[in-house]
Amino acid sequence: MRSAAATFAGVIALALIAPATAEAQAVESASAMPAMDHGAMDHSKMDHGNMDHGTSAPPDARDPDAYADGLDHGPMQGMDMADDEVHAQLLFDKLEAFRSRHGEHGQAFEAQAWVGTDLNKLWLKSEGERVGGRLGATRTEALFDRAVAPYWSLQAGVRQDSGEGPGRTWAAFGVQGLAPYGFDVEATAYVGNAGRTALRLQTRYELLLAQRWVLEPEVEVNVYGRSDPERGIGSGVSSIEAGLRLHYEITRKVAPYVGIAWSGKFGGTASMARAAGHAPRETRIVAGIRFWL
Repeated sequence: MRSAAATFAGVIALALIAPATAEAQAVESASAMPAMDHGAMDHSKMDHGNMDHGTSAPPDARDPDAYADGLDHGPMQGMDMADDEVHAQLLFDKLEAFRSRHGEHGQAFEAQAWVGTDLNKLWLKSEGERVGGRLGATRTEALFDRAVAPYWSLQAGVRQDSGEGPGRTWAAFGVQGLAPYGFDVEATAYVGNAGRTALRLQTRYELLLAQRWVLEPEVEVNVYGRSDPERGIGSGVSSIEAGLRLHYEITRKVAPYVGIAWSGKFGGTASMARAAGHAPRETRIVAGIRFWL
């Protein structure tokens, strides 16, 4: 009995003394180790690139390109931007026959074509009419077009007038684009020989009435800096033309139309028209087709 009690007491004493003894030995071992001077370590000689932090892939890791079917990293086919590709378009905005309330009848056209990229294009524009079997005033322009902002571009080139009277050649400088609320706008200034100057402003708007019915109002103003009696043009505001055409789009590319067009001459131009036996104001009923390729 006493022997068992003595043995139990010895075990308790050993359990209490052992942690203290181990702690004392650890302190003694730490004090025996030399101090490490981190400031004196030469970090430039340490090869950090060869340090293995346990993140390197094992030699038998799967090839990341194993399921790429032999395709290397690069641009996706079919996803390239097309801003450097060359495109072209031909548009007959007006190809119509007309009859005025004074009994005159004839044909008129307005066409434009362009070829080039999104930034740079060559524009060709032409507008004219044929009245009573005779060619009337015709305007033809060749312009270089440079995009300068979304929906806007600057244009520069040459204009040639033919038809009534002697031909005239002009240098042309203008801007063309889509104004807020969807108005198509053209503003072009012209400089000719003998000090001649001119300005042409044109705007139009397409009002969608139904899926295929489009109503298009249009206004054009022509201003000249000096008179040109040989072509029946006076200085100042020479003419204003306004039209209202109702299109039916058989397809987006083909749209026959009917409408009404009004034109008026002012100032010296009106006086020259009266002297030549023409009315300075004219209203026409028109019918034609608009198409593009």
